[in-house]
Amino acid sequence: MDSAELTKWLEELRIEHRDLDEVIHHLISTEHHDTMRVQRLKKRKLKLKDTIAKLESQLIPDLDA
Repeated sequence: MDSAELTKWLEELRIEHRDLDEVIHHLISTEHHDTMRVQRLKKRKLKLKDTIAKLESQLIPDLDA
């Protein structure tokens, strides 16, 4: 995968992460009673965060000194 594809994928993941954050906050603020759903969304958000971090590290060039 080249850096342009990684950058595009990274942006899509960031948008999904942001959307999940909004959904989670909405469910919590409306006192949604489906705690399993909230937990699943939080778990998905955490996985996205890990994937984003890995992709960001791939975009950093290796510097052999």
